[in-house]
Amino acid sequence: MTDVHDASPLTALVVDDDAMLRMDVVAMLEDAGFLTLDAEDVDSALSVLGRHHATIALLFSDVDMPGTRDGFGLAREVAARWPGITVVIASGRRRPGPGDLPDGVCFIAKPFSAELVHGHLREIMPEHRRPAKLKD
Repeated sequence: MTDVHDASPLTALVVDDDAMLRMDVVAMLEDAGFLTLDAEDVDSALSVLGRHHATIALLFSDVDMPGTRDGFGLAREVAARWPGITVVIASGRRRPGPGDLPDGVCFIAKPFSAELVHGHLREIMPEHRRPAKLKD
């Protein structure tokens, strides 16, 4: 199921098959000032991106999800199709190997804190694509 909370130029799409973890990241990003969309798998995420890519500034995705594609594959597809979207990939089980992630994609190991995520976003997102709470 895909839940659309809102869409704006400062929207984040959160992708994780674990609903509790997905909602934790949604809350973390909403606290930072993003509006959020969320999806439970890669196919749902691509559907949301197809409809809302112009308003999505950030994709935050888990690696291991059901289906034929994982978060690494999603990161590669988003980087190729929508290069203006900042991509963060997170996992507690798998680390990216050579060629798993395109240049510019950030990997964060789970578990992580809001402070860690917000710090990475300040470093990797262009200032004009960050909510006011994440601007320097």
